[in-house]
Amino acid sequence: MRHIPEFRLNVLMALFFATGGGGIVLALLFFPPQYKVIITFLALINVGLGAFFTYVRLTQAPKAPDKRKRRRDRRP
Repeated sequence: MRHIPEFRLNVLMALFFATGGGGIVLALLFFPPQYKVIITFLALINVGLGAFFTYVRLTQAPKAPDKRKRRRDRRP
């Protein structure tokens, strides 16, 4: 898997965890009983996606510097 910028992963993690948590709270408090199970299940999928992106962020290798942009040592 190619390197994904850390900021983008942080945004995706926050998005999925927030929508998952909000979906669970809304489903259990405000929706009628026939919709609670499906909405809670969909919210758990969002929490799982947040956990996946957390795993990707924690396990990806640091980005290697580009060898083409290496500085030359210019001493007078």
